[in-house]
Amino acid sequence: MLKVFYDGACPRCIADRRWYESLPRAAQGVEWVDITGRDDQLRALGIDPFRALTELHVQDETGRIHRELDAYILLLARVPRLAPLAWLIGLPLVRPLLSRLYRHWVMHRLRREGRLRGPS
Repeated sequence: MLKVFYDGACPRCIADRRWYESLPRAAQGVEWVDITGRDDQLRALGIDPFRALTELHVQDETGRIHRELDAYILLLARVPRLAPLAWLIGLPLVRPLLSRLYRHWVMHRLRREGRLRGPS
């Protein structure tokens, strides 16, 4: 089972979760964990709460934590319909660009919402 740590205070994140769960076979073996107010639990897993807020984190079946695009690739690759997208975002030219765009979008969203705080 994968554990997906997501920002439950983010409307886009909630919408993305619902979309993913609506796909055939996507919800099987995936547990969604809202990180809101769970800083101590995150730290116990070795996840920095600030990074959890700014990057998607997924814990795989072995307990390993994947973050940012590695987390997305792992999650998308589980669904046959999304596997080509997982492959695409992992390409050497696409990955760094997408990573920068993602970080920019998240930081902008957190600033706009007044939720941007420094690393703990």
